[in-house]
Amino acid sequence: MNFDLSDEQREIKDTARQFFAARFKPEKVRDLAESRSYDDGLYGQMAELGWPGIAVAEADGGQDLGLVELAVTLEESGYACAPSPLMGSAGAALVISAAGSDEQRAEWLPRLASGEATGAFGGVSPDGQSTLFCDLPTADVAVVFDGDGALLAPASELDCEAAETIDATRSYATVVAAAGERMPGDADAGRDRLAVAISAELTGVGQRAMDMAVEYARERKQFDRPIGSYQAVSHRCATMLLAVEESRSLVYYASWAADAEPESLPMAAAMACARASEAAWETTASALQVFGGIGFTWEHDLQFWLKRSRVAGRMLGSPREHRDRVAALAGLGAGAPAGAVA
Repeated sequence: MNFDLSDEQREIKDTARQFFAARFKPEKVRDLAESRSYDDGLYGQMAELGWPGIAVAEADGGQDLGLVELAVTLEESGYACAPSPLMGSAGAALVISAAGSDEQRAEWLPRLASGEATGAFGGVSPDGQSTLFCDLPTADVAVVFDGDGALLAPASELDCEAAETIDATRSYATVVAAAGERMPGDADAGRDRLAVAISAELTGVGQRAMDMAVEYARERKQFDRPIGSYQAVSHRCATMLLAVEESRSLVYYASWAADAEPESLPMAAAMACARASEAAWETTASALQVFGGIGFTWEHDLQFWLKRSRVAGRMLGSPREHRDRVAALAGLGAGAPAGAVA
């Protein structure tokens, strides 16, 4: 059995790596974060490459590829910590593809896939308690998870308020009450696919933090020796590698399951999201320790990946909630889907 990426998937990954590296250098990320804005021109270029609709069926205006192809793209977006509406738009499209009616799909999927419209997602409880909605303030349409599945609403019809989180590289909002048109399809399957997409981005975040820490450990010297030669640092870097590779393995298995073995997706998605969210935070926090005092300063770029890991890792529930769901699916306990708002 071949567990590697195909040639086409590798080409997508390489293209994404080059694109984000060239257009979202750390100074660009900092400029956009400080202004809390997106570059519409750069997102237009992503849309021209077909990334918002990479996992959307051709009949719905997409590229008709799969979740693996979206995962490799979002991993590279996370590696660059790119401020863009790609996650909100691609994530909303995943849910609409799985749960939307024919009319809802026809209205929104071609527009999301082409970049004409942008999307958002989040959850609202019956008593009005809102999660953070990813990309809502600037979106055209929002997926709203509630206790009964998912709703779809034009963003202009939602009573929302922009939320300033520690992650300044992405826009967030909270919603006063659930509103919109019910999506009649499988909202749980859409949420599982969305969980895998978020986990892919978090894997890229962890990889970048590790790469930054390893490079610094090779260059920074104390007592005429690179600090990476000391066990306290080298062991920390090795632990970071283990966390990132565990995350990546679970993410790509879940991505494969989404398209090839959907009955395995609920468990695979919960496992991926539990590990990826923890791994991203552990890795960025460990990188902070490798950098020492300089890593705590606003002037250092590591902060952007650290803060992205913390907020993105909670968008569909905490790692504990995802582990609880794994236990429930394994018959070891009862629980609702992670991120469900009951």
